[in-house]
Amino acid sequence: MSGRPGRRGSNWREDGRRQGTRSRAGAGGLTSASQAAGTEAGADAGADVSADAVTSVGSGAADRAEADPETVARQICLRLLTTAPRTQAQLAIALRRRGIPDEAAAAVLARFAEVRLIDDAMFAKAWVESRHHGRGLAGRALGAELRQRGVAQDDIQAALRELDPEQELATARELVARRLAATAGMPVPARMRRLTSVLARKGYAAGLAYRVVREALEQEGGECRVPLDDLDVLGEPDDDQEAAGA
Repeated sequence: MSGRPGRRGSNWREDGRRQGTRSRAGAGGLTSASQAAGTEAGADAGADVSADAVTSVGSGAADRAEADPETVARQICLRLLTTAPRTQAQLAIALRRRGIPDEAAAAVLARFAEVRLIDDAMFAKAWVESRHHGRGLAGRALGAELRQRGVAQDDIQAALRELDPEQELATARELVARRLAATAGMPVPARMRRLTSVLARKGYAAGLAYRVVREALEQEGGECRVPLDDLDVLGEPDDDQEAAGA
């Protein structure tokens, strides 16, 4: 009789240990969940802090612009010019978007032009040289790009005068030569349209494009690839009419 209560006591202690283990396991799960929730809440709080910091920085920049707009304008211009050359018009647009008053922007841009940190004439010449040799663009396309960037017409014309017509013609021939093989097997009128459209997208006049492509096809025809009779039915476009319609 005395041994049974002992066994029951032992069972009770064992049950107690099991319950304690389950309780600790449950508490551990709750603790992990609480930690996860706390981490997530901390992340949300951090996001809020970051947003507040960004707003604060923006407000500080606005305060500085209001207090000393010319200083801020100079900093903006210098930062933009370190990444790439800019025209005066491009910098003026950037300053206006950042809320710099027009008077302050004009003063800073005038000073930058005076010390040759901004030089639209040099910008135009460099643009013509790099875009012609790098992309094969003709003078008409280059002029359009410079006008989009706010370069004065006098500076554009001066830069385009640096583009030798013979060099422009040679570039057009190179463009056609690189794409001629890709049109092999197509009907001659289709080849003519395909190749002249390549030059048209680069800004070459229709008459020049036609002559360059016809020349390339005739030379290829001399190697028994193109029936030359097919070229006779193709009329040469009029550059003057195209310019009038542009």
